[in-house]
Amino acid sequence: MNELGRLEDLPDDYLAQLRALNLVPLWPSLRALLPPERPRPRTQATCWAYQALRPLLMRAGTLTPIERAERRVLVLANPGHGPDSLQASAAMYLGLQLLLPGEWAPAHRHTPNAVRLVVEGEGAYTTVDGWKCPMARGDLILTPTGLWHEHGHDGTQPVVWLDVLDLPLVHYLETSYHVDGPRQALRGEAAVPGSAGGLLPTPMFERSGAAYPLLRYPWAQARAALLALAQAQPALEAVQLGYVNPETGAPAQNILGFHALMLRPGQTLCWPARSPALVCHVIEGALALQAGEAAFTLAEADTACTPGYTALRLHNPSPDAPAFLFLADEGPLHRKLGLYEVRR
Repeated sequence: MNELGRLEDLPDDYLAQLRALNLVPLWPSLRALLPPERPRPRTQATCWAYQALRPLLMRAGTLTPIERAERRVLVLANPGHGPDSLQASAAMYLGLQLLLPGEWAPAHRHTPNAVRLVVEGEGAYTTVDGWKCPMARGDLILTPTGLWHEHGHDGTQPVVWLDVLDLPLVHYLETSYHVDGPRQALRGEAAVPGSAGGLLPTPMFERSGAAYPLLRYPWAQARAALLALAQAQPALEAVQLGYVNPETGAPAQNILGFHALMLRPGQTLCWPARSPALVCHVIEGALALQAGEAAFTLAEADTACTPGYTALRLHNPSPDAPAFLFLADEGPLHRKLGLYEVRR
């Protein structure tokens, strides 16, 4: 293929005329926009060790009161997007949020979708659209686009959770904003999943009509379901469950996908390159993760992000205990756009 012309090859007077008319020549940038054969993700394989960053998060609790922070968060910034990028991948934002006993993070709503995966502590809760969602380690709480939500803490120990938002995409689309609101009136405690795993309501079932009929997914139930699945299907390679809308079976949110994965003792999973970036958080156990040429060893509460179009190897180094992981990816978005791809 012929080499394309470079921007510096064009005369200064010609470039000045283009700029004056808000014009840009395509050919010098064409290969950057449309590289041959495969994309060139800016997202880098990155790992954040919880025990290294936890002291910094706790210190933030003493440096900045909640009244001045509103949301006390340390953002997990992917170096491929720049040190101040506030994003883990092209479409995913990650942050570790701290709430101390007696604190209340005031109500607001915003256009980005968010979920909260509880990392440490008990006694906190998130109120979503008036429904109180108690927070225990490993629980997943949805705060979907446009719904009022706030956080409170009635316990005695710090509570930390992992925020996962589609903020980078919503911001790129110039549709990101928030609205502050008053403290919500409680409607009750949020429903939790039923025990009938693998079953969906029939067409005769009268659905709630809510876009998000389930807001809280307790880890105790997800963990039990993974163990039951592993026992029922010992030959199953990937013991994985998706967090879904219980009335439709669709992903729990519209843009990002969320999953719980169990690795049996000593198990290794090798996944082919897929188009979406992936976030992996260790709820219990440990994980040896290889993403292309990058390799990390994750302990409990550690988080990693891997770019799309990268083959992955996940290994549980324990010979006698399973590892339990929370996964988030851009799969629903890629599928909606017709971009989802698996390369073997």
